[in-house]
Amino acid sequence: MNLAEKSVENVEYMIEQIKEKLRVLNFGAIKPSHFDEEMYEELRDIYELVMKKNTFSPNEMQAIAEELGNLRKQQ
Repeated sequence: MNLAEKSVENVEYMIEQIKEKLRVLNFGAIKPSHFDEEMYEELRDIYELVMKKNTFSPNEMQAIAEELGNLRKQQ
C-alpha cells in the first residue's frame, strides 16, 4: 500500500489500522466515510504516530480520538 498517494482507499486503510491498533470500543463511531482527502496529510501523521508506538496512555488515546474528531468532515 502506497500511503504517499491521496485516495479514499488509503483513508479507509489508515482509519481501520488506527482503530485496530488502539483497540478502543468508542472508536466504533469513527468510520472511514467521515474523512475526506483534504485532511489526508494530517490523518497520515496520526496513522504514522499510532503505528510507531506499542502502548498508549489513556491521555494519549483521548488526544488521538480528539484529533480524529477534529479531522472529521463537517456535515
